[in-house]
Amino acid sequence: MSSTVTTQASKSPPRPQAPVGPRLIRWGVTLIILIPFIWGALGLEISPGRIARAPELVWNIVSAMFPPDWSILGRSMDKMLESLYIAWVATIIGAMFSFVFGFLAATNMAPRWIATPIRALLSAIRAFPELVLAIMLIPAFGLGAFTGTLALGLHSIGTLGKLTSEVIEGIDEGPLEAMKSAGGTKLSTIRFGVLPQAMPNILAYWLYRFEINVRASAVLGIIGAGGIGADLFSFLKFRDFPQAGMTLLVVMVTVLLIDGVSGAVRRRIISGEPGKGPVSKLMGLVRTPRPAPQQ
Repeated sequence: MSSTVTTQASKSPPRPQAPVGPRLIRWGVTLIILIPFIWGALGLEISPGRIARAPELVWNIVSAMFPPDWSILGRSMDKMLESLYIAWVATIIGAMFSFVFGFLAATNMAPRWIATPIRALLSAIRAFPELVLAIMLIPAFGLGAFTGTLALGLHSIGTLGKLTSEVIEGIDEGPLEAMKSAGGTKLSTIRFGVLPQAMPNILAYWLYRFEINVRASAVLGIIGAGGIGADLFSFLKFRDFPQAGMTLLVVMVTVLLIDGVSGAVRRRIISGEPGKGPVSKLMGLVRTPRPAPQQ
């Protein structure tokens, strides 16, 4: 019996080896990732010792910020409101212009000779970060919230325009073909065939961009483009850590609230289903089941 089993095992086919090509590709991709990482770490003078000391240094600064200086709460909230105004106006500017550019950049809505230059324009706008745009606009418009609003608005046009065009290109062409075959005009096709499919995702992107602009508006204040970032930079520069802690606390609470509310609204818009979290309940986005009628 044992000889039979040994004979069958000896006749079993050899275990197939993994192809050489995929293994070489995996090793090549790994080297492509690791070599620039090591090179960059050496160029930035990142050492294990500095990484080991980083938590202690960060903790020393954070511990110096608390307890925060509550005497500047009113000032911090006023500056945070200014940042919110900048983010909201910039989002509205980006939404209005990107809505038009999105249709012009979509290949299923506009001819190639129009869509290609519009796509290049949107890519050129996105090539400049918000901070760089603000620095470029300061010589023309000076310091202040207006410059920060323009910088965020321009960058929002580039980002939202690209996302809008991709949403429009991804819609179902069936309703559009049906409306065209029934004699519908281009405007009616967009109104009743494109917008009902695309608007939920476009609105969700607008809300998400508003979240990004709120964070970016705080950063733009560092270069004098309005908002709460100017106060934060000033407090850290002069090592007034309790006031910096109060400013950071206001920023953190505001951003968390906006993220929670915007996330609940975006989920409701995209899925059409009410949320189940505390933010959704607070906003009234959860439908309370009605009791069954008594017979």
